[in-house]
Amino acid sequence: MSMHQRSSIGFFCLCACSRAAAPSAVSPAAPNEQLPKLSAEALALPGATAPVSLDFIFLEPERARVWVPAGGTGSVDVFDIAGRGFTRVEGFNTVEREAHGKKRVVGPSSGAVGQGFAYIGNRASLEVCAIDLQSLKKGACLELQAAPDCVEYVPSTREVWVTTPSAQLLVVLDASAEGQLTPKATIKLDGAPEGYALDEPHGVFLTNLEDKGSTLRIDLKTHAVTDTWSAGCSADGPRGVAVDSKRNLVLVACTDHVQALDAAHAGARLGTLATGAGLDNIDYVAKTGLLYAAAGKAARLTIARVEDGGQLTAVATAQTSAGARNAVADPNGNVYVSDPQGAHLLFFRAPHFKD
Repeated sequence: MSMHQRSSIGFFCLCACSRAAAPSAVSPAAPNEQLPKLSAEALALPGATAPVSLDFIFLEPERARVWVPAGGTGSVDVFDIAGRGFTRVEGFNTVEREAHGKKRVVGPSSGAVGQGFAYIGNRASLEVCAIDLQSLKKGACLELQAAPDCVEYVPSTREVWVTTPSAQLLVVLDASAEGQLTPKATIKLDGAPEGYALDEPHGVFLTNLEDKGSTLRIDLKTHAVTDTWSAGCSADGPRGVAVDSKRNLVLVACTDHVQALDAAHAGARLGTLATGAGLDNIDYVAKTGLLYAAAGKAARLTIARVEDGGQLTAVATAQTSAGARNAVADPNGNVYVSDPQGAHLLFFRAPHFKD
């Protein structure tokens, strides 16, 4: 799956012992009747007939918009939060493919906001394409050797980093020329990269190897893998990943829980959060220290507070719909979840927490 840049306010712990809590067992996620319950508003995607292929969604904070690459429709639907309406950016290729015994139409599926442009990954055409943020016009595209999955923009280097799981590569693209992408480097990995997070204060990019069960930290300048950790996920492997730069925490989404890792102490396992089955990408908001996890099989959204020592405490839940996943939150704490079965963007108004 995120999304907007993820780092957090917080404090470094004064001693390692306060961070090195023994990992707790993951208990089944069940609704907590004492937590605030959120209600969903289903926002119909323009031109979409359910079900539709959806994967990552991402936030454009400066213009307060949520971007929804809608692969099955060959479009990217841009939701204006204040105006409560979609603008549809069309012209993306689609193709029907079979996966896990089922056929589906794939197309644009991921993206990230850069300087003046959004960059959209298209699984059908193996391309990354630029969209002008002001005009919302589709611009130049660059074809890769394999289908793009995750897309992230690195502001400090004006690069776009793209995971290509089938080729076991990270592809680094130069985005310094306005609206143009050019190949810059490839990083060969030992497995299929899944999920992404940018930790610019520490100069690293993070991804998981889903088939190897590991989480990697990769140096932004040298492209070397500097750390390899295990979050203890099941055989299905890790999925999404997020980072708290100031407290040096890494949050890894397994398929039914989130595991916090201590980046300052060799990825030691800290707190866990049970979410229910079907977890994929996660979102983490720096200003509030809140984690957002939507589990598709459990049809549940969980909002959790990340404590200084890496403990994860659920503070609100919501029922979603079957297959709904990959939540993102806006600066006001409102939450958006992709709903492929209903061809919707699910909207949850920000909860109010007691002090």
